[in-house]
Amino acid sequence: TKDIIRPAFLVNAYTFILAHNHPSGDPAPSAEDMSLTRQVSEISHHLGIPFQDHIIIARDGFVSLRQEEPKCFIN
Repeated sequence: TKDIIRPAFLVNAYTFILAHNHPSGDPAPSAEDMSLTRQVSEISHHLGIPFQDHIIIARDGFVSLRQEEPKCFIN
């Protein structure tokens, strides 16, 4: 998670979005995706950098975890 947040912190970002692909073609979030989202949300909250969304992109579409799994985010 530090490697995800570090670039936003170093450039003094106001906010950020995390995106990655699922080569399987299924954009459904895995348990690991949701766990990572919770961790990134918690750390970014403590650093004061709003974490807007985690987007999963795949051949069959995309998923916004902010929309599908809002409980993963600290508001």
